[in-house]
Amino acid sequence: MRSRYTAFVLERDCYLRDTWLAEKCPDLLAVEPDVKWLGLEVRAHRQLDADHAEVEFVARNRLQGRASRLHETSRFVRLAGRWLYVDGVVRP
Repeated sequence: MRSRYTAFVLERDCYLRDTWLAEKCPDLLAVEPDVKWLGLEVRAHRQLDADHAEVEFVARNRLQGRASRLHETSRFVRLAGRWLYVDGVVRP
């Protein structure tokens, strides 16, 4: 999770695509260059079994002077020893 957040900060869309489960990755994946990321708080991590996990996080950012936050519970799957992002549920 932290490495994917860092990829957003550094605008590394190739890394995001590489760490996304291929069949769930959107065709158009564009990192927003005007977003300033301010911090990541991992609130919870749940290992569901050997190859499935969930991570709840809050990522804070600012766009055009306006602060916002993304609160999400993300699902990950381990394939061939690598953890891949599957999808997430945005929380209020």
